[in-house]
Amino acid sequence: DTFYNEIGDGETPEPTPTPVPCSSRDLTKWDKLFSMLENSQMRENMMLQYADDIIKVEMGSLRGEMLRFVAQYGGSCGVAVETAGRRMALQLEGRFKETMERFKPRDQTSARNSAGTSDHLDERLQQLLSATLLQATRLAKMEHSCLRNGPRAGMGMDVKTVSKLPEAAGNQEQQVPSREGALDGLLAALQQTREELGEVLRSSRQRQLPAGCEMALLFPMRSRRIYTSVIPEVPLSISSFTICMWVKPTAVSNRTVLFSYGNRRNPYEIQLLLGQSSALFTIGGEAHLVEARGVVSGSEWIHLCGAWTSQQGLATLWAGGKKVTSTPGVAEGHVIPDGGSLQLGQERNGCCPLTPSGGSGVAGFEEGFDPKLAFAGKMTGVNMWDRLLSEGEITQLALREGQGCEQRGNVVAWGATEMVPHGGAQFVN
Repeated sequence: DTFYNEIGDGETPEPTPTPVPCSSRDLTKWDKLFSMLENSQMRENMMLQYADDIIKVEMGSLRGEMLRFVAQYGGSCGVAVETAGRRMALQLEGRFKETMERFKPRDQTSARNSAGTSDHLDERLQQLLSATLLQATRLAKMEHSCLRNGPRAGMGMDVKTVSKLPEAAGNQEQQVPSREGALDGLLAALQQTREELGEVLRSSRQRQLPAGCEMALLFPMRSRRIYTSVIPEVPLSISSFTICMWVKPTAVSNRTVLFSYGNRRNPYEIQLLLGQSSALFTIGGEAHLVEARGVVSGSEWIHLCGAWTSQQGLATLWAGGKKVTSTPGVAEGHVIPDGGSLQLGQERNGCCPLTPSGGSGVAGFEEGFDPKLAFAGKMTGVNMWDRLLSEGEITQLALREGQGCEQRGNVVAWGATEMVPHGGAQFVN
């Protein structure tokens, strides 16, 4: 009998098709960039958790040192130190826990509102730092008092009694260095805790957006493809204006564009730029340049304003709420024309065809971006008015702990005017 699966003569089995293995899609440079941003956020969260663990361990070590110090004392001085030490430890621990609970938002709602409560966070941290310094001062005074009066007040003896008991006196002399070491360790722990809390405070200030702003534009790198186009609320046929914004540059070249407006005839009608350490402002072309040196330092948030009026050609630059330069006769009698293109983080300096050759863009500006001029960093609170703001108004806008983002321009209004990010630019909280 033949088996059921036996192959007869002349029959050739057909090969079984093998499925093609799945091929993984190669990651583009944008996928890699977004992965790097996600990894950076994860590392930032890990560092915050690490700082939290370090401070908790140091607080526990500080409390243990205080309890061991109290255990070495006797008499009225020891009781006083024990009571004061426990009170100080409880106060510091309570304030620290309350501050850390406020520092870490528990859900998305609190995360969105964390920028609005930054002033309360800073106030709590400042109180905690002040309390730490105060307790260190009190312990220093207590150390001086106990070491000066300890042999008599702590043991209930006078000088004559101590002189009659040289052995007991020798034992107390041996205890003094140990008490001094305990106090020195306690003060060192307090100082270290104060420094770590100061680092947390500085880190929180850098992570939070200034002036009550709830979002910012992120330009992750310098590229001719990364910019943000702005569609103004009203036509830009104006003879005076004020532009204000908060910027935090990652890297600054000799010429970095923040705000640029121009048309086909003149791509440089309005420009607000950064140099290595200076701010630059042009109206009507590069021939009308106003510069303020020494106003940019490091990768920190800075508030910049540029104001101009056609009547006297008066161009003024403001940095950090202070007037840093003012030059008359700049494009006097000029009127900013309508129908141009407004960008953040780039300028359109290429010009020629009257109609678009293809793709997105404005006629006469296709392929006109230069990566050497691109801005990299964060930007928020971008507003433009068709008038000159007063000194008091600009000062209020430049308050880091204020609510300047609630004041919006009538030409460009942050949070209301349509802004379209291109390339890798994006809005972040």
